[in-house]
Amino acid sequence: MAFKEQVKQLLEEGLSEHPTLFLIDFSISADYKITVIIDGDNGVILQDCIDVSRSIENNLDREEQDYSLEVASAGATSPLKLSRQYKKNIGRTLEVTLENETIEATLVDADEDKIFLEWKAREPKKIGKGKETVQKSVQIPYESIKKAQVVISF
Repeated sequence: MAFKEQVKQLLEEGLSEHPTLFLIDFSISADYKITVIIDGDNGVILQDCIDVSRSIENNLDREEQDYSLEVASAGATSPLKLSRQYKKNIGRTLEVTLENETIEATLVDADEDKIFLEWKAREPKKIGKGKETVQKSVQIPYESIKKAQVVISF
């Protein structure tokens, strides 16, 4: 079995022991640096990273192939990639970049195909001068999203 396939299988076995965790990214560089990025429905704690790391490391032989291994959480500022990540962030403010606009809005729902955003905007009044606050909402299919990140506010 090729090294990458062996690592992938060990990674899948390790994640299967923790059903709330899921894989965001996995790569092996030319110099055998294994990088695993995980996320979780309830977040990721250090012990989760240790457990996934051990499930890989304890089943590989460094005598056969020398490697380095890094298991990390996606992080608060990482772009969202999977529908599962969107679902766990319902109620939070996102900055969503589309082809020709960027929307900062509250994520109100997400399914397997699209996300639902709501925000308030100031627009010119339909009658008279001045502006009024209006509630806006939009559905955006995942394929239209160039980048989406959670907005962190203090």
